Amino acid sequence: MDQRAPIERSGKPGLNPRDALDILDIRAATPGGATELAARTDAGPDVLHYLATHAAPATRAAVAANPASPAVTNRILANDENEDVRAELAAKIARLIPGLSERESGHVFALTIETLECLARDAAVRVRAILAEEIKSLTCVPRDVVLRLATDLNSVVAAPILQYSPLLSDSDLIEIIACGQVQQVLTAIASRKPVSEPVSDRLVQSLDVSAVAALLVNPDAKIRKDTMERILDQAEEINAWHMPLALRADLSARAIRRIGSLVGASILERLAARNDLSDATRIHLNRELRARLAEPPREADTVSPAEKVAAAKQESRLDGVFVEQAAQAGQREVVIAALAQLAHLDEQTVKRILAASSAKPVVSLVWHTHLSMRVAFKIQTFIMKLPTRDILPARGGVGFPLTKEEMRWHLNYFNINA
Repeated sequence: MDQRAPIERSGKPGLNPRDALDILDIRAATPGGATELAARTDAGPDVLHYLATHAAPATRAAVAANPASPAVTNRILANDENEDVRAELAAKIARLIPGLSERESGHVFALTIETLECLARDAAVRVRAILAEEIKSLTCVPRDVVLRLATDLNSVVAAPILQYSPLLSDSDLIEIIACGQVQQVLTAIASRKPVSEPVSDRLVQSLDVSAVAALLVNPDAKIRKDTMERILDQAEEINAWHMPLALRADLSARAIRRIGSLVGASILERLAARNDLSDATRIHLNRELRARLAEPPREADTVSPAEKVAAAKQESRLDGVFVEQAAQAGQREVVIAALAQLAHLDEQTVKRILAASSAKPVVSLVWHTHLSMRVAFKIQTFIMKLPTRDILPARGGVGFPLTKEEMRWHLNYFNINA
């Protein structure tokens, strides 16, 4: 065979090279003949290397999937132009890693790690996703490969690593949460076993509804008492948290009572049936349940956002408290109508500012309406639902983080004179 790279020898007897050549000659005209040879673990390193560098994509894919392919051949296939070839290699390479350094030479180990690193940088999401799924639970892969995959912009790649990899530290996870990753990524972190208290704190601070729900149903997630209180403070307006809260095992009696005051009758009934309640708490919940069942059904809310704002203005209630409560309740149209009224703008302009998905214009608008930075923070969080990394926090806990000149500039962009 021509143009053969020097390859390592395993010391195991393989298919006789003459027999291999005969197979190629005899089956050259037979569909799948070379591919069948490429799948044989006894084909020998020379034959497999030749097929990897000269054969059609289907045959190269068979070499990539063959556990007997030499490390140098695997490394070449990591740069193959065909995605299917690289995908087969990604599915195989992780299974070769455990214990490799003990049973193979340093050269083979280095080549295999280099192949792994190359696949982690692959341009195809599919290849990276296959690799991430295969190595998600391994402790014997390089940490920088794990971090690369954990911070991949595609959640199908990052999520398996974030949920399962034992190589990620709390600091790694907290940094990833702070970057404001997409919902699936935060939910994956919330589903880890275990989740430490500092990581739980940051997940709750992200205010991601799905991630917090996943955290609550995870029995291996440790949640501090004050963090649970923060969840309960928000839970009244977030129905998706009610059942996970009711099913949470490590609840204090105070937390159980608070949950009982938030949830509907069906969940309250389930909460009252817990077998870890004190007599006083059970009596309290049953009393709450009887009162809830006796309540008449609520009539549909037929008051429009504009009417709510008009009524608040007439009653001198159109202020920061009103807008903050509407924002926290997720009442987008009420917030829009209130800001338009307070800033003397048409609602379309306010909608354009919110639709810009940028913190600075909305912070500037809230400043223009003479409301507090606290209101601006609530709008960014509950109405615009900005990722954590994009939220503009208050300066010193209370002040606006932009200068007046900066805020006037942002308002002027929307043709607002301030």
